[in-house]
Amino acid sequence: MDELANQFEAFGFEDAKVKEIVKNKKVSISLSQLLKQVDDNLPSLDKQSRSLVHNLASHLKGQDLTNSEWIVTAIQRGDLKTNLQVESAFKYLSNDNATHSVEEMNQESGVGIEVTPEQVDEQVALYLKQNEALIQEQRYKIVPKLFASVKALPGLKWADPKLFKTTIDKQILSMLGPKDERDTVKKPAKKNAGKGKVEKNKKNDASNPNTPQRTMFNEGFLGDLHKVGENPQAYPELMQEHLKVTGGKVRTRFPPEPNGYLHIGHSKAIMVNFGYAKYHDGVCYLRFDDTNPEAEAPEYFESIKRMVSWLGFTPWKITYSSDYFDKLYDLAEVLITKGHGYVCHCTAEEIKRGRGIKEDGTPGGERHGCIHRDQTIEHNLNQFRLMKNGHYQPGEAILRMKQDLTSPNPQMWDLIAYRVLNAPHPRTGDKWKIYPTYDFTHCLVDSFENITHSLCTTEFYLSRESYEWLCDMVHVFRPAQREYGRLNITGTVLSKRKIAKLVENKIVRGWNDPRLFTLEGIRRRGVPPGAILSFINTLGVTTSTTNIQVIRFESAIRKYLEDMTPRLMFILDPIEVVVDNLDDDYMEEVKIPYKTGSPKFGDRLVPFTNNFYIERSDFNENIEDKEFFRLTPNQPVGLIKVPFTVSFASIEKDPNGKIQKLHVTYNKDIKIKPKTFIQWVPVSAKHNSPLKIHETRVYNQLFKSENPAAVDDYLTDINPESEVIYKNSVVEHNFHDVISNTEKWVSDKVKSSELYVKEDFESHEVCRFQGMRVGYFTLDPESNKTDKIILNRIVSLKDNTSK
Repeated sequence: MDELANQFEAFGFEDAKVKEIVKNKKVSISLSQLLKQVDDNLPSLDKQSRSLVHNLASHLKGQDLTNSEWIVTAIQRGDLKTNLQVESAFKYLSNDNATHSVEEMNQESGVGIEVTPEQVDEQVALYLKQNEALIQEQRYKIVPKLFASVKALPGLKWADPKLFKTTIDKQILSMLGPKDERDTVKKPAKKNAGKGKVEKNKKNDASNPNTPQRTMFNEGFLGDLHKVGENPQAYPELMQEHLKVTGGKVRTRFPPEPNGYLHIGHSKAIMVNFGYAKYHDGVCYLRFDDTNPEAEAPEYFESIKRMVSWLGFTPWKITYSSDYFDKLYDLAEVLITKGHGYVCHCTAEEIKRGRGIKEDGTPGGERHGCIHRDQTIEHNLNQFRLMKNGHYQPGEAILRMKQDLTSPNPQMWDLIAYRVLNAPHPRTGDKWKIYPTYDFTHCLVDSFENITHSLCTTEFYLSRESYEWLCDMVHVFRPAQREYGRLNITGTVLSKRKIAKLVENKIVRGWNDPRLFTLEGIRRRGVPPGAILSFINTLGVTTSTTNIQVIRFESAIRKYLEDMTPRLMFILDPIEVVVDNLDDDYMEEVKIPYKTGSPKFGDRLVPFTNNFYIERSDFNENIEDKEFFRLTPNQPVGLIKVPFTVSFASIEKDPNGKIQKLHVTYNKDIKIKPKTFIQWVPVSAKHNSPLKIHETRVYNQLFKSENPAAVDDYLTDINPESEVIYKNSVVEHNFHDVISNTEKWVSDKVKSSELYVKEDFESHEVCRFQGMRVGYFTLDPESNKTDKIILNRIVSLKDNTSK
């Protein structure tokens, strides 16, 4: 299936579509065969033609079809433009009793028949006129049914369905006029709305000494959430039991699927759920939604635990959806016995058609129940138990919820509750042959754990109705699901499949590569967890998706690091400098603060000798560059905290013309005001200076574009400068003092923040410092802190180093 997935991606199918296709082995095999029939001499498949080929594969379902290449070619040529035409061509070729030809196939599938927008307008107008009385009676409620009726008109059989919506909307507006109170359902006004507003303003008055500190938990989306016990119940007695268990305290949960590594978006979910519970003196579960054993692995479980802890949160309890498999199964039988569940043997394509979902994934077609929907309760129970006992193979049987196919909400269109999976579970072994879906599991386990606030992102907004429906159907406490906007970062990819390809192709160093926005990668890069929490708190929580540019995130990191990192003189690309007018044993110790303006950071001593290193970019042979303020053949420069300037004397180069060494003169006792000061790293055997760095890895954005997911092949969008490695960097000897006592650098200002997270000060990533004029750095885990030092740049500095 992985090979098929790769083939589909090569033809341009999007990641989400590939995941959907490979779930059905028969359709995948047919699609693979059809793609092999694509003619390289004809136009390549675009999104619409790929969709048509997939539709044909859905009809084949693994069966052979003689002359199927005729259909593929017609799709490529643009002769077959709609699903209906493809289906008609398929039916024509499926008739084994006829002699087939391309000409007859084209005739049967409407090739060459063009229905103009004007003809669509005319036919729709006539149909609406004939049914005007019914339309006037039902008004806008009838509009969804009109689409199916118009599509069935003989004269519009081959018309482009995209024309129907615009035409119907325009003519209905002309017939009925704009929507009014007859077409909308008014929400009841909240009592005492004005009074609450006044009280809220008083409560948030800054002059009030009892006003709490403003955080994401007491304002905006989270500030407006219901109090414990206020969420309505179909069965009020269940609320009383719930309050006895919870004691009226907030209970939340963070429920990741253990099928991959957490990324930056998950950090917001972690903070929202754990932070909200903590703010209200409640508790939060870490619950692993382990209902898909085919995708789960032990390293994901451990990494998730590690990242939650790294962000400073401790779960009240660690639970697993699999803890409740027996209870979930029992409730599935309850659902069936109440007539709200049935065993279905339809294929995925048949289910989609029953839900009125078009090939492009959008609703709008006529919905209908499948042939299994009205089976008896006894039959469904028997079939479900056969599923449990391993009678069926994957894809042959599923348990579906019997919901409301007339609802406008797709999450009420008979969702799948259980499916067959022949896979052992990491925690339950071979006990189960069937596993519950997210839609069945999530709300019920929330109920089992008496969750007061089921907080999730807005893509689950439509699921709220099915969430509440299922709890009510099986008569359990109904938690309150509420949805907030997710956090996205531009300039990167977060899809597990896409990151896996980066890892497999060795474009990155692994799932914890510092260029990735997995939490493991962010940690390895050296970003403090408190910086992430502070950043999220600044953004706040709303119902809108938050799309943040990488530069904004890095700016927040830089601001956070400002108050917790000492400064060191650090040279990325060094040039050796010899002071000609100083003796070899000359040494003058200069005192340099670890952080200017912060006495609590203290000072360090650095020996100034007749031999030191400067940055290659701090010397310029071009004396005509008036914008360059550092060392040139006719321009002296100051060295940080050294009493006098140095002036150029001579230069040594290798055969290729690369500068190897500079000779300078120390302008002792001559007061020359330099245009700027540069950093330097001394050579001193007594001080074991300089300290040579095995590797310095300077990280930049991994992709060239801001939206790599939109690039046809995101692997071609890799920024070749995303990782620049320096092999000859040097740092002053005080580096060992900095990394030997990392906790002392965290200022009281940082520690006093409610969002400060105490880290493991023995770990490599906390060994942070600011390389003056270069950036913020930390130790990579591959370092050994002594003779093999590898540094990662966390973020660059704002400083303009062009002068």
